[in-house]
Amino acid sequence: MAIPMLTPFAEIALLLFMAALIGLFGVLLRQPLIVSFIAVGLLAGPSALDVVHSDAQIDLLAELGIAVLLFLVGIKLDVKLIRSLGAVSLMTGLGQVAFTSVFGYLIGLAVGLDHLTSLYVAVALTFSSTIIIVKLLSDKREIDSLHGQIALGFLIVQDLVVVIAMIVLSAIGIGAAGGHGEGSVLTVFVSGAALVALVVVFVRYLATPLTERLAKAPELLVVFAIAQAAVFAAIGEIVGLGKEVGGLLAGVSLASTPYRETIAARLAPLRDFLLLFFFIALGATLDLSLLGANIFAAVVFSLFVLIGNPLIVLAIMGAMGYRKRTGFLAGLTVAQISEFSLIFVAMGVTIGHVREDALGLVTMVGLVTIAMSTYMITYSHTLFAFFEPLLDVFERRDTFREPATDDDGEMVAAGEIILFGLGRFGSSIGLRLQRRGIPVLGVDFNPQAVQRWRDLGLEARFGDATDPEFLAELPLQRARWVVSTVPQHVTGLTVEDARKTLIQLLRTAGFQGAVAVTSHGAKETSDMLGSGANLVLEPFQDAADRAVELLCGGQVQDRTMIPDIETEGRQLA
Repeated sequence: MAIPMLTPFAEIALLLFMAALIGLFGVLLRQPLIVSFIAVGLLAGPSALDVVHSDAQIDLLAELGIAVLLFLVGIKLDVKLIRSLGAVSLMTGLGQVAFTSVFGYLIGLAVGLDHLTSLYVAVALTFSSTIIIVKLLSDKREIDSLHGQIALGFLIVQDLVVVIAMIVLSAIGIGAAGGHGEGSVLTVFVSGAALVALVVVFVRYLATPLTERLAKAPELLVVFAIAQAAVFAAIGEIVGLGKEVGGLLAGVSLASTPYRETIAARLAPLRDFLLLFFFIALGATLDLSLLGANIFAAVVFSLFVLIGNPLIVLAIMGAMGYRKRTGFLAGLTVAQISEFSLIFVAMGVTIGHVREDALGLVTMVGLVTIAMSTYMITYSHTLFAFFEPLLDVFERRDTFREPATDDDGEMVAAGEIILFGLGRFGSSIGLRLQRRGIPVLGVDFNPQAVQRWRDLGLEARFGDATDPEFLAELPLQRARWVVSTVPQHVTGLTVEDARKTLIQLLRTAGFQGAVAVTSHGAKETSDMLGSGANLVLEPFQDAADRAVELLCGGQVQDRTMIPDIETEGRQLA
């Protein structure tokens, strides 16, 4: 059933309404908006309602969205950030890219694709969605965990591969369009060098002082950033490098300024809004009747991404000396393809290297892998517990990379109190116990928090409160109390309450001492007591009681000061 012809404004208004409605349904299913936006395009396209006719307007918004997206990628590519990549992030990122490219290419040939299409699809499968992964890890409060930091590291490596791939593709596109190979290639290099030189001059002499002036009016700073992305994208298109490369270089030109995080945070909502039209345009161009021939290939490629990518990450990290748990949790983050995969193949369609059915194939793989990986990352700990007996082959006997032991490789000194969670509240408890001469063993899943704890002169161990193998290694028989300040984790699909899991695992391990956990409400307190906790700490209530005590003439005691926690409250755009 087709809807009567609408004006461009009415058409876009209808698409926005559909996006909001379907997006709401997707949120209820805890799916990323990318899935919902592509679904809007499919529904609005010729295979369903057939309401997309304002191609010029939608394409313009889509192109601006791609320019802003690449701008935000470029603004994150700071030289200092690239230098900070650890060996594990670099090796894992490059290893995953190489593995996926080679085997993806072979799979493409096996399912009947030609050589060039197989190559395009294989490269597209190497990219994982930074937006989705950061969002899911942040929701689970695992962004600062060891596997979260490693995952962010090899996502940066993937972004660098994206940059190289698009530059190469732009060069190839010029050669194909020009018809004079050597002259065209020379033109590309000259144009690219000139644009890079412009960026260098801008960064060296203009970027910081200009943004400092503009920052006095934050709205103007945002307008300037959008203008920078659009202008560089236009220049890139004019000289033949493509809008994508131009937008990327625009972001690089502002990456060294002190306002890059502010710019990135303010442009993120605009990026998501404009990318809506890219995904709508993508979905609207797909003819569902033509996708049936690619169903088998889409299933094979989807299984490859969902299973193969995590396994290669697990294997590489295991070979480098990380525990199977860390490798498994990090590997699940690459079990999907990204928006860049679609943009990359779309560039190939524009150049004429691949047909639109290849774009349809990658889109189907994207829908499947993004939807499935969302659940896989959300239920990562449950999946690990299920597959753990099969993962021993991926773990070395000496997991020397895990920051868990002292110089002798033995467990750090036993504490009378074992404290899980070394954030601000946990650190305050630990330092006060130390001041009273009570030995404390701190435990956290964030290696930075563990190192900071050790810098304060306290014993610490890296580990996960929900890992039964790790708990079995702790000196539980010599501990009088186990205290957890780990909060309840409300994730995308369910509630993972590490406190309840910890209590159950402690009792299963035969711990005879008392267990204390934190709570932020009366209902939580009652629930924790019912789950077997001996004591429930309520930080806000306890602080209020102490405040009233002081206001009513209670004795003032010296505060135990703790240094600032660098990672606390850190936000990622």
